[in-house]
This record gives sequence, C-alpha cells and structure tokens, in this order.
Amino acid sequence: MSANTPPKKKVVVTGKKSPPTAASRARRSESSGTDEPLLYGRTHYMIMGAGILLIALGFMLMAGGNMPDPEVWDESIIYSGRRIILAPIVILAGLGLEIYAIFKRS
Repeated sequence: MSANTPPKKKVVVTGKKSPPTAASRARRSESSGTDEPLLYGRTHYMIMGAGILLIALGFMLMAGGNMPDPEVWDESIIYSGRRIILAPIVILAGLGLEIYAIFKRS
C-alpha cells in the first residue's frame, strides 16, 4: 500500500441475526396463512362457478355456423337468433352473476 491510501475499514456485526432462509420464509407464510379468514365463502365460489358455466354456455351457443355447402350462402345459419340474441344475453347474465358473487356480502 502506498502512503496516500487510507486503511480499509472493518465491519463488525454485533447481533446474531442471520438473513432469512427459504425454510424460515416458508414456515412464516404457512403460519400466517392459517390465521387469516378466507376472503370468500363457499356460496361465493358456488355462484362464481355458476357464472363461469353460464359464460361458457353462451360461447357454446355462439359457436358453429358451418355451411353445409361452401358454394351456397345461407344467412339463417350465420345470423340465427340463437347466435345474435340468445348467446350474448347468456354471456352477459354470466358476467352479471360474477359481479354479484364478488360484491355479495357474507
């Protein structure tokens, strides 16, 4: 070392705290997870499931529209009442049910 360089400083740790390990973090998350109540109850999840089923049913109602003959255009297959009116209403009912399930009080 040269005469102009200051001496290196030594860091002294006085406490016995070690950094948290993965095992200690897992134990802490397991113990804290059981103390808190669940945000939604069983009825909320049942209503949410029904809403998801309604949305899926609406998309199934909207599917299809395959022409039997590619040379012939049939508007009644593509623009049927089931696809234009019923399916969107069922999807919106499912979305409304999801919103109701989220905001429903226990």
